[in-house]
Amino acid sequence: MQPQEQINLYIAEQPEWQRKLLVRMRQLIHGADATVKEAWRGHAPSFEVNGEPIIALHGLKTCASAWFHKGALLKDTHGLFKLTDKDEERLVRKYKVDEGDSLHEKGFTDLVKRAIKQVRGQHGEAASGKRSMDMLPDLEDVLTKDDLALERWAAMPPGHKREYIEWIADAAKEETRKRRIAKALEMIREGQAKGDAHKVG
Repeated sequence: MQPQEQINLYIAEQPEWQRKLLVRMRQLIHGADATVKEAWRGHAPSFEVNGEPIIALHGLKTCASAWFHKGALLKDTHGLFKLTDKDEERLVRKYKVDEGDSLHEKGFTDLVKRAIKQVRGQHGEAASGKRSMDMLPDLEDVLTKDDLALERWAAMPPGHKREYIEWIADAAKEETRKRRIAKALEMIREGQAKGDAHKVG
C-alpha cells in the first residue's frame, strides 16, 4: 500500500472531530511547501523534506497531535508547544489540539515553514561547506575531558553537531543548559544524533 493510501485510511478511521483536524493539518503542511513528501513511519502519517522526516500526525485518545521532530530548534512565536519537564530534554515538540478547540492555522503554518527551512538550511550548509555554528566553550570543555566522546564528536556530520549546539544554546536557564550538556555528552558517547533524543528516556 502506498503511503498516501495508508494515511488516507488512518485518517478515515479516526473520530469525525479528529478526522477534520488531521485533514486540515495535512492540507496546511502541503500548502506550506509543495515539495513536502508523504511517508508512513512508526504507524503514523509522516511528512518529509529531502528524505528527512519533519512532522508526524497522530490521532490520540484526547487530541489530534502534530509532532515536530526538531521542534526544539524552532521559534514558537504563537506558543503552540506545551512542554512538560520530560519534553524539555527532547528535540521533538508536540502541538496538540483537543476536541472542541480550534486549530491555530497561522501558528501551525509558521511552524511548518520554519521546520522546512531548518532542514533545508542544514542540508544546504553541509552541501556547500559553509561553516557551522561556533562551538560552545562549556560543551567543548566536557568533550575534551572524555576521549570517547571527543572521538565520536569529531566523526559526526556538521549537521548533527549543529543540532546539539543549537539545542544547548537555546536553553533559557543555566540549569537547563547544564542538563542539556550532560544529556548531549551521554548521547555523543553512544554515537547518537540529537534527532534520536525522542527515542530515549
